[in-house]
Amino acid sequence: MTESHTQETPLPSADEVFEYFDQLSNWGRWGPDDARGTLNFVTPETTRAAAAEIVTGRSVSCAWDIVTRQQEGDLFGTPQRYMLNHGQGLADPERVVPPHRRADDRGFGASEFFGLVFHGLNITHIDALSHIFWDRQMYNGYPAEWVTSQLGATRLAVTDIRDGVSTRGVLLDVARAKGVDWLEPGTPVTPADLELAEARQNVKVRSGDIVFLRTGHGRSRHEDGPGKTNRGQPGWHASALPWIHEREVAAIGCDTGQDVTPSGYHDVGLNLPVHSIGISAMGLWLIDNLDLEALATTAEELTRWTFFLSLQPLRIDGGTGSPLNPVAIF
Repeated sequence: MTESHTQETPLPSADEVFEYFDQLSNWGRWGPDDARGTLNFVTPETTRAAAAEIVTGRSVSCAWDIVTRQQEGDLFGTPQRYMLNHGQGLADPERVVPPHRRADDRGFGASEFFGLVFHGLNITHIDALSHIFWDRQMYNGYPAEWVTSQLGATRLAVTDIRDGVSTRGVLLDVARAKGVDWLEPGTPVTPADLELAEARQNVKVRSGDIVFLRTGHGRSRHEDGPGKTNRGQPGWHASALPWIHEREVAAIGCDTGQDVTPSGYHDVGLNLPVHSIGISAMGLWLIDNLDLEALATTAEELTRWTFFLSLQPLRIDGGTGSPLNPVAIF
Protein backbone atom coordinates (compact mmCIF):
# COMPACT_ATOMS: atom_id res chain seq x y z
CA MET A 1 0.00 0.00 0.00
CA THR A 2 1.40 3.39 -0.93
CA GLU A 3 1.82 6.04 1.72
CA SER A 4 -0.68 8.34 -0.04
CA HIS A 5 -3.43 5.73 0.24
CA THR A 6 -3.30 4.95 3.94
CA GLN A 7 -6.44 4.54 5.99
CA GLU A 8 -5.73 7.96 7.58
CA THR A 9 -6.01 9.80 4.24
CA PRO A 10 -8.96 12.19 4.60
CA LEU A 11 -11.82 11.97 2.15
CA PRO A 12 -11.77 14.71 -0.50
CA SER A 13 -13.86 17.81 0.00
CA ALA A 14 -16.75 18.64 -2.28
CA ASP A 15 -14.62 21.21 -4.07
CA GLU A 16 -11.93 18.58 -4.70
CA VAL A 17 -14.48 16.12 -6.06
CA PHE A 18 -15.94 18.74 -8.39
CA GLU A 19 -12.43 19.25 -9.76
CA TYR A 20 -12.42 15.60 -10.85
CA PHE A 21 -14.72 16.55 -13.74
CA ASP A 22 -11.75 18.35 -15.31
CA GLN A 23 -8.81 16.48 -13.78
CA LEU A 24 -10.05 13.02 -14.79
CA SER A 25 -11.72 13.96 -18.06
CA ASN A 26 -11.04 11.76 -21.07
CA TRP A 27 -12.82 14.10 -23.50
CA GLY A 28 -10.83 14.15 -26.72
CA ARG A 29 -8.29 11.61 -25.49
CA TRP A 30 -9.28 9.15 -28.23
CA GLY A 31 -10.50 11.76 -30.70
CA PRO A 32 -13.56 14.03 -31.02
CA ASP A 33 -15.81 11.23 -32.28
CA ASP A 34 -14.91 8.67 -29.62
CA ALA A 35 -17.83 6.66 -28.25
CA ARG A 36 -16.02 3.89 -26.34
CA GLY A 37 -14.40 5.85 -23.54
CA THR A 38 -12.37 3.71 -21.16
CA LEU A 39 -13.08 0.58 -23.19
CA ASN A 40 -10.37 1.91 -25.52
CA PHE A 41 -7.99 0.39 -22.97
CA VAL A 42 -9.19 -3.03 -24.13
CA THR A 43 -7.12 -3.70 -27.25
CA PRO A 44 -6.85 -6.90 -29.31
CA GLU A 45 -3.57 -7.52 -27.50
CA THR A 46 -5.33 -7.09 -24.14
CA THR A 47 -7.98 -9.62 -25.10
CA ARG A 48 -5.43 -12.15 -26.35
CA ALA A 49 -3.47 -11.81 -23.12
CA ALA A 50 -6.65 -12.25 -21.08
CA ALA A 51 -7.30 -15.60 -22.74
CA ALA A 52 -4.33 -16.96 -20.77
CA GLU A 53 -6.49 -16.62 -17.64
CA ILE A 54 -8.52 -19.64 -18.75
CA VAL A 55 -6.94 -22.60 -16.96
CA THR A 56 -9.71 -24.75 -15.47
CA GLY A 57 -12.47 -23.84 -17.95
CA ARG A 58 -14.95 -23.18 -15.10
CA SER A 59 -17.56 -20.55 -15.96
CA VAL A 60 -19.32 -18.41 -13.34
CA SER A 61 -22.25 -16.09 -13.95
CA CYS A 62 -22.13 -12.77 -12.10
CA ALA A 63 -25.77 -11.75 -12.65
CA TRP A 64 -28.97 -11.99 -10.65
CA ASP A 65 -32.03 -13.75 -12.04
CA ILE A 66 -34.59 -11.28 -13.38
CA VAL A 67 -37.79 -11.87 -11.39
CA THR A 68 -41.31 -10.57 -11.86
CA ARG A 69 -42.16 -10.25 -8.17
CA GLN A 70 -41.97 -6.77 -6.68
CA GLN A 71 -38.77 -5.99 -4.81
CA GLU A 72 -37.16 -3.08 -3.03
CA GLY A 73 -34.90 -1.43 -5.57
CA ASP A 74 -37.36 -1.56 -8.49
CA LEU A 75 -37.04 2.20 -8.81
CA PHE A 76 -39.12 2.49 -11.98
CA GLY A 77 -41.47 -0.47 -11.70
CA THR A 78 -41.38 -4.25 -11.57
CA PRO A 79 -40.49 -6.40 -14.62
CA GLN A 80 -43.64 -7.64 -16.34
CA ARG A 81 -44.34 -10.92 -18.13
CA TYR A 82 -47.43 -11.51 -20.25
CA MET A 83 -47.90 -15.03 -21.56
CA LEU A 84 -49.18 -15.10 -25.14
CA ASN A 85 -49.25 -18.90 -25.31
CA HIS A 86 -48.97 -21.34 -22.44
CA GLY A 87 -49.74 -24.90 -21.42
CA GLN A 88 -52.87 -24.31 -19.37
CA GLY A 89 -56.23 -25.35 -20.80
CA LEU A 90 -54.89 -27.31 -23.78
CA ALA A 91 -57.46 -30.05 -23.11
CA ASP A 92 -60.40 -27.62 -22.86
CA PRO A 93 -62.79 -28.44 -25.76
CA GLU A 94 -64.15 -24.87 -25.67
CA ARG A 95 -60.71 -23.28 -25.95
CA VAL A 96 -60.44 -20.63 -28.66
CA VAL A 97 -57.21 -21.22 -30.54
CA PRO A 98 -55.20 -18.66 -32.49
CA PRO A 99 -56.15 -18.40 -36.18
CA HIS A 100 -52.91 -20.05 -37.28
CA ARG A 101 -53.50 -23.16 -35.13
CA ARG A 102 -56.06 -25.99 -35.02
CA ALA A 103 -57.82 -27.24 -31.93
CA ASP A 104 -56.60 -30.80 -32.52
CA ASP A 105 -52.93 -29.85 -32.96
CA ARG A 106 -50.80 -32.23 -30.95
CA GLY A 107 -47.88 -29.82 -30.86
CA PHE A 108 -48.05 -26.46 -29.14
CA GLY A 109 -45.65 -24.08 -27.39
CA ALA A 110 -45.23 -21.17 -25.04
CA SER A 111 -44.40 -17.57 -25.87
CA GLU A 112 -44.42 -14.36 -23.93
CA PHE A 113 -43.95 -10.61 -23.87
CA PHE A 114 -41.38 -9.42 -21.35
CA GLY A 115 -40.80 -5.78 -20.41
CA LEU A 116 -38.59 -4.16 -17.80
CA VAL A 117 -36.69 -1.08 -16.73
CA PHE A 118 -33.18 -2.33 -16.05
CA HIS A 119 -31.81 0.89 -14.54
CA GLY A 120 -32.37 0.50 -10.81
CA LEU A 121 -30.98 -1.55 -7.94
CA ASN A 122 -32.02 -5.12 -8.76
CA ILE A 123 -31.29 -6.04 -12.36
CA THR A 124 -27.69 -6.66 -13.40
CA HIS A 125 -27.01 -4.25 -16.24
CA ILE A 126 -24.39 -2.17 -17.98
CA ASP A 127 -24.69 1.61 -18.28
CA ALA A 128 -23.91 3.04 -21.69
CA LEU A 129 -22.18 6.41 -21.90
CA SER A 130 -25.50 8.05 -22.80
CA HIS A 131 -26.97 7.16 -19.39
CA ILE A 132 -25.70 10.18 -17.45
CA PHE A 133 -25.65 13.91 -18.26
CA TRP A 134 -23.79 16.68 -16.47
CA ASP A 135 -24.51 20.31 -17.29
CA ARG A 136 -26.66 19.08 -20.20
CA GLN A 137 -23.77 17.19 -21.79
CA MET A 138 -22.74 13.59 -22.22
CA TYR A 139 -19.25 12.13 -22.44
CA ASN A 140 -16.95 13.78 -24.98
CA GLY A 141 -19.14 16.87 -25.18
CA TYR A 142 -22.16 15.40 -26.93
CA PRO A 143 -25.35 17.32 -26.04
CA ALA A 144 -27.87 15.65 -23.78
CA GLU A 145 -30.57 16.56 -26.33
CA TRP A 146 -29.18 13.81 -28.57
CA VAL A 147 -30.96 11.33 -26.33
CA THR A 148 -34.50 11.74 -27.64
CA SER A 149 -37.95 10.57 -26.60
CA GLN A 150 -38.49 8.78 -29.91
CA LEU A 151 -35.10 7.32 -30.83
CA GLY A 152 -33.39 7.01 -27.48
CA ALA A 153 -29.64 7.59 -27.56
CA THR A 154 -28.70 8.78 -31.03
CA ARG A 155 -25.08 8.85 -29.85
CA LEU A 156 -23.24 6.84 -27.20
CA ALA A 157 -25.79 4.01 -27.25
CA VAL A 158 -25.04 0.55 -25.92
CA THR A 159 -24.73 -0.65 -29.52
CA ASP A 160 -21.31 1.02 -29.57
CA ILE A 161 -20.15 -2.23 -27.96
CA ARG A 162 -22.30 -4.51 -30.13
CA ASP A 163 -19.33 -6.86 -30.60
CA GLY A 164 -19.00 -7.36 -26.86
CA VAL A 165 -16.05 -6.88 -24.55
CA SER A 166 -13.55 -9.58 -23.57
CA THR A 167 -10.69 -8.80 -21.22
CA ARG A 168 -9.19 -9.70 -17.87
CA GLY A 169 -11.49 -9.36 -14.91
CA VAL A 170 -10.25 -8.74 -11.39
CA LEU A 171 -12.32 -9.35 -8.27
CA LEU A 172 -11.38 -7.09 -5.36
CA ASP A 173 -13.04 -8.68 -2.36
CA VAL A 174 -12.99 -5.77 0.06
CA ALA A 175 -15.42 -7.45 2.46
CA ARG A 176 -13.10 -10.41 3.02
CA ALA A 177 -10.06 -8.13 3.11
CA LYS A 178 -11.69 -6.24 5.96
CA GLY A 179 -12.74 -9.46 7.70
CA VAL A 180 -16.51 -8.98 7.54
CA ASP A 181 -19.40 -10.84 5.92
CA TRP A 182 -20.53 -7.62 4.28
CA LEU A 183 -19.98 -3.90 4.53
CA GLU A 184 -22.78 -2.05 6.24
CA PRO A 185 -25.02 0.35 4.27
CA GLY A 186 -23.30 3.67 3.71
CA THR A 187 -19.77 2.24 4.01
CA PRO A 188 -17.46 3.90 1.44
CA VAL A 189 -14.78 1.94 -0.40
CA THR A 190 -11.64 4.05 -0.83
CA PRO A 191 -8.30 3.49 -2.59
CA ALA A 192 -6.88 2.23 0.70
CA ASP A 193 -9.53 -0.50 0.76
CA LEU A 194 -8.85 -1.44 -2.86
CA GLU A 195 -5.15 -1.75 -2.19
CA LEU A 196 -5.83 -3.75 0.96
CA ALA A 197 -7.71 -6.27 -1.20
CA GLU A 198 -4.93 -6.25 -3.80
CA ALA A 199 -2.36 -7.02 -1.11
CA ARG A 200 -4.43 -9.83 0.44
CA GLN A 201 -5.03 -11.43 -2.94
CA ASN A 202 -1.57 -10.73 -4.37
CA VAL A 203 -3.02 -9.10 -7.49
CA LYS A 204 -2.40 -5.79 -9.21
CA VAL A 205 -5.03 -4.05 -11.32
CA ARG A 206 -3.56 -3.06 -14.68
CA SER A 207 -4.56 -1.22 -17.84
CA GLY A 208 -7.54 -2.73 -19.65
CA ASP A 209 -8.85 -4.68 -16.64
CA ILE A 210 -12.48 -4.70 -15.58
CA VAL A 211 -12.65 -4.47 -11.79
CA PHE A 212 -15.46 -6.08 -9.81
CA LEU A 213 -15.84 -4.74 -6.27
CA ARG A 214 -17.33 -7.14 -3.72
CA THR A 215 -18.80 -5.42 -0.67
CA GLY A 216 -20.65 -8.56 0.44
CA HIS A 217 -24.00 -6.93 -0.29
CA GLY A 218 -24.89 -9.94 -2.44
CA ARG A 219 -24.48 -12.26 0.54
CA SER A 220 -26.71 -9.97 2.57
CA ARG A 221 -29.31 -10.13 -0.22
CA HIS A 222 -29.15 -13.92 -0.41
CA GLU A 223 -29.64 -14.22 3.34
CA ASP A 224 -31.97 -11.31 4.13
CA GLY A 225 -33.44 -10.07 0.83
CA PRO A 226 -32.74 -6.82 -1.03
CA GLY A 227 -33.21 -4.60 2.03
CA LYS A 228 -34.66 -1.12 2.32
CA THR A 229 -33.24 1.33 -0.21
CA ASN A 230 -33.51 4.21 2.28
CA ARG A 231 -30.82 2.57 4.42
CA GLY A 232 -28.25 3.24 1.71
CA GLN A 233 -25.72 0.84 0.22
CA PRO A 234 -21.97 0.33 0.45
CA GLY A 235 -19.98 1.03 -2.69
CA TRP A 236 -17.28 2.98 -4.47
CA HIS A 237 -16.46 6.33 -2.90
CA ALA A 238 -15.70 9.29 -5.16
CA SER A 239 -12.11 9.21 -3.90
CA ALA A 240 -11.60 5.96 -5.84
CA LEU A 241 -12.06 7.72 -9.19
CA PRO A 242 -8.46 9.03 -9.47
CA TRP A 243 -7.26 5.49 -8.64
CA ILE A 244 -9.45 4.05 -11.40
CA HIS A 245 -8.18 6.72 -13.81
CA GLU A 246 -4.53 6.14 -12.91
CA ARG A 247 -4.83 2.37 -13.33
CA GLU A 248 -6.57 2.79 -16.74
CA VAL A 249 -9.44 0.54 -15.71
CA ALA A 250 -11.73 -0.30 -18.64
CA ALA A 251 -14.94 -0.71 -16.62
CA ILE A 252 -16.05 -1.22 -13.04
CA GLY A 253 -18.74 -3.37 -11.48
CA CYS A 254 -20.13 -3.75 -8.01
CA ASP A 255 -22.59 -5.92 -6.09
CA THR A 256 -24.55 -2.73 -5.38
CA GLY A 257 -25.58 0.19 -7.58
CA GLN A 258 -21.88 1.32 -7.62
CA ASP A 259 -21.91 4.55 -5.59
CA VAL A 260 -21.88 4.41 -1.84
CA THR A 261 -25.16 5.91 -0.68
CA PRO A 262 -25.40 8.37 0.84
CA SER A 263 -22.44 9.66 -1.13
CA GLY A 264 -21.36 12.32 1.37
CA TYR A 265 -21.85 15.02 -1.26
CA HIS A 266 -25.64 15.09 -1.41
CA ASP A 267 -25.83 18.67 -0.16
CA VAL A 268 -23.94 19.96 -3.21
CA GLY A 269 -25.89 17.96 -5.77
CA LEU A 270 -23.44 15.09 -6.24
CA ASN A 271 -25.73 12.28 -5.18
CA LEU A 272 -23.94 9.73 -7.38
CA PRO A 273 -20.46 11.08 -8.12
CA VAL A 274 -19.11 7.76 -9.46
CA HIS A 275 -21.92 7.72 -12.02
CA SER A 276 -21.76 11.43 -12.79
CA ILE A 277 -17.98 11.85 -13.05
CA GLY A 278 -17.21 8.31 -14.16
CA ILE A 279 -19.63 8.19 -17.08
CA SER A 280 -19.88 11.80 -18.25
CA ALA A 281 -16.26 12.92 -17.71
CA MET A 282 -14.19 9.73 -17.84
CA GLY A 283 -16.28 7.69 -20.28
CA LEU A 284 -16.21 4.87 -17.72
CA TRP A 285 -18.58 1.96 -18.31
CA LEU A 286 -20.42 0.78 -15.18
CA ILE A 287 -21.90 -2.65 -14.45
CA ASP A 288 -24.46 -2.36 -11.66
CA ASN A 289 -26.01 -4.91 -9.29
CA LEU A 290 -23.71 -7.88 -9.76
CA ASP A 291 -24.13 -11.09 -7.80
CA LEU A 292 -20.52 -11.83 -6.89
CA GLU A 293 -21.05 -14.58 -4.33
CA ALA A 294 -20.40 -17.55 -6.62
CA LEU A 295 -17.45 -15.72 -8.14
CA ALA A 296 -15.94 -14.99 -4.71
CA THR A 297 -16.41 -18.61 -3.58
CA THR A 298 -14.72 -19.91 -6.73
CA ALA A 299 -11.88 -17.39 -6.39
CA GLU A 300 -11.22 -18.46 -2.80
CA GLU A 301 -11.32 -22.14 -3.78
CA LEU A 302 -8.86 -21.67 -6.64
CA THR A 303 -6.85 -18.94 -4.88
CA ARG A 304 -7.23 -16.89 -8.05
CA TRP A 305 -8.96 -13.53 -8.29
CA THR A 306 -8.30 -12.84 -11.98
CA PHE A 307 -10.23 -14.44 -14.82
CA PHE A 308 -11.26 -14.09 -18.44
CA LEU A 309 -14.39 -11.93 -18.54
CA SER A 310 -16.94 -11.71 -21.34
CA LEU A 311 -19.61 -9.01 -21.61
CA GLN A 312 -22.29 -9.41 -24.29
CA PRO A 313 -24.98 -6.69 -23.97
CA LEU A 314 -28.21 -6.84 -25.94
CA ARG A 315 -28.10 -4.87 -29.18
CA ILE A 316 -30.79 -2.37 -28.16
CA ASP A 317 -30.98 0.36 -30.79
CA GLY A 318 -30.69 3.68 -28.93
CA GLY A 319 -30.27 1.90 -25.60
CA THR A 320 -28.81 3.78 -22.66
CA GLY A 321 -27.65 0.42 -21.33
CA SER A 322 -28.61 -3.23 -21.36
CA PRO A 323 -29.41 -6.11 -19.02
CA LEU A 324 -26.25 -8.16 -18.77
CA ASN A 325 -25.05 -11.60 -17.75
CA PRO A 326 -21.28 -11.20 -17.21
CA VAL A 327 -19.54 -14.56 -17.34
CA ALA A 328 -16.16 -15.14 -15.74
CA ILE A 329 -14.05 -18.08 -16.93
CA PHE A 330 -11.20 -19.36 -14.73
